[in-house]
Amino acid sequence: MARRRIQDSDTASAFDRLPLNALRVFEAVATRMSFAEAAESLHVTPAAVSMQVRALEDYLRVPLFRRKGRSIELTPEGALLLPGVRRGLTDLQTALHQLRQSRSAGTLNISTLASFLQKWLLPWLPQLHDKHADLELRIHTSREPVDFGQSDFHGAIRMALGPEPGLYCEKLLAEWFVLVSSPELYKRHGPVRDSSDLKRYPMLRSSDEPWQLWNKPGVERDWKEHGTAYDDSVAVLTAAEQGQGLALTRWCLAAGDIKLGRLALVSTAALPCPRSYYFVCPESYLAMPKLQTLLKWLRAMAREFADPPGTASPTAADKVQAAGGRPKRKAG
Repeated sequence: MARRRIQDSDTASAFDRLPLNALRVFEAVATRMSFAEAAESLHVTPAAVSMQVRALEDYLRVPLFRRKGRSIELTPEGALLLPGVRRGLTDLQTALHQLRQSRSAGTLNISTLASFLQKWLLPWLPQLHDKHADLELRIHTSREPVDFGQSDFHGAIRMALGPEPGLYCEKLLAEWFVLVSSPELYKRHGPVRDSSDLKRYPMLRSSDEPWQLWNKPGVERDWKEHGTAYDDSVAVLTAAEQGQGLALTRWCLAAGDIKLGRLALVSTAALPCPRSYYFVCPESYLAMPKLQTLLKWLRAMAREFADPPGTASPTAADKVQAAGGRPKRKAG
């Protein structure tokens, strides 16, 4: 018991001696390569920044920056120290965020893709509110990766090729590319069985779903891409619904409108998308009951959502993962 007390005392003393503020200042300078800019970001004077860096260099007994006139660069020792300092500060900030956030009550902050929110998630949300009236959501839309250490987000839904390093990643849905048009346009031009049938249709183009995805590698096409180009997946679907042309789109975005008769599935072919929808969050956030409530509901909705007609049924392993199986995580 006395030995344990000695070990605890040694640990506490080691932490007491850590120059935490100097490490924070060092990271700010190393990120900006400027004492003045670091001082501005930290709301202190450049002299205070220089003093903290000198104190850290004295503590470590090695130089961290090489000063060349008005410019600076990291020494080999500084470059070696920087990744560990960044990891430590990020882990500390994440722990503080988690401590501040309510575990069961309060708003659950989620980030997702705008197209996925509008065309897939939004129609399901009334069911979530009916089952969990006390769950308050704040939904943010973005394509950018979420920095959980620097934000108040609890989780995110993103399209990815596979699990993200350093985060809990659970595959919710596979995705497919399909061809759709308005029902009237489909009646006029008929089904698309191969690439040559595309010549009958005015074609809507999207930077997210380029038409070259439709052709198999090595197959020469005898048609030209033409028609209006959009940089928004939902805008492409809206244009297709209005009869402006044929759209190559993602199944998860179009399925609801096809079911309601607003869009027609023009081809029985569906091409698997290399990216899938993943729910991502820091591993420690899984302990929050409110996040588990949302995640369990998302799994249930994903199980109810059918793949395109004629596509292969998911394997048993896929079903387990979609139902909440924990995928292997890459080392972060």
